[in-house]
Amino acid sequence: MNSISLCMIVRNEEDSLGRCLASVKEAVDEIVIVDTGSTDRTKEIASSFGAVIYDFEWIDDFAAARNYAFEQATQTFILWLDADDVLEEADLRRLLTLKSQKLPYDSITMSYHLSFDSAGNPVYSLRRNRLVRRSAGFRWHGPVHEYLAVSGRIHHSDVAVTHRKERQHTDRNLRIYLKRLEAGETFTPRDQYYFANELRDHSRLEEAASWYDKFLASGRGWVEDEIGACMKQADCYGRLGQSDRQIASLLRTLSYDIPRAEFCCQLGAALLEQKRYQQAAYWFTQATRLEKPVHLMSATDNAAWTWLPHLQLTVCYDRMGDRAKAMEHHRKARSYNPDHPSIVFNEQYFNRTKT
Repeated sequence: MNSISLCMIVRNEEDSLGRCLASVKEAVDEIVIVDTGSTDRTKEIASSFGAVIYDFEWIDDFAAARNYAFEQATQTFILWLDADDVLEEADLRRLLTLKSQKLPYDSITMSYHLSFDSAGNPVYSLRRNRLVRRSAGFRWHGPVHEYLAVSGRIHHSDVAVTHRKERQHTDRNLRIYLKRLEAGETFTPRDQYYFANELRDHSRLEEAASWYDKFLASGRGWVEDEIGACMKQADCYGRLGQSDRQIASLLRTLSYDIPRAEFCCQLGAALLEQKRYQQAAYWFTQATRLEKPVHLMSATDNAAWTWLPHLQLTVCYDRMGDRAKAMEHHRKARSYNPDHPSIVFNEQYFNRTKT
């Protein structure tokens, strides 16, 4: 029987830690909690689940804290979670089934569901190396937006971790990056990309676009991050009202890989905004024809691979006066996500305008 150490770093997580631990306790043999300075009931809650608790002085370095947590583990495998993550009941059962099997792997990936539609279906997901063999000695890297470097035998499991965010987004990560920049640190390409993301998230759009350029110019990024940088830079230019640059950034993704549905939908949306309905419809149609890659490790917008292009095609064909095609795509969008507000609105619209 395989054994699992759950390793977590926490700080002031009294509102979510109990929910997290309750969702996974049946599957783990040890709970290691590394506390980075809680002043609430976090430690008390952890203790109630039998956790072994360690204090770690916060030094603005997530990788250092996670590595310390991993060093305290004693079981065969290490599972890592954040306090606002949970395993839904079905995924707990999948993890228990996985645990009972022979596992000749060094790392096991799990889907990470980050947002959901009104029906509870995951909209935005990615894969992470979530369960790793302790003896492999894998290490975390990066003070912020840290990553676990793995190698060897990797298995893509059917287990998913669900993110149930409770806290409001803060500028903590941005402040860490700015502090490092002020100290004269030279950013790696990965740092450049995630720093640009933080700038974008805080509406510092021109700065973000510039840092995306620096990252892309390095030529040393992960291809999925390069594609993401192009699309996020395009979003910055779109919000700045620079439509030519927006479309140029989107088209740049094609130099890295074949089109993804997210690219098709974002380019279609940019063209739709310009009332170029025929061109927009072309790209939304391409999104509907693409096959979603299996076990893609980067973030995936599931809407772009299912109902969203049909919703947008409904708009395009309605604006072009082709009611039959508009209704055809409305029905397809509705089959995926009948309760989405825009799809409900379109249903009411077509009912009002029957001829």
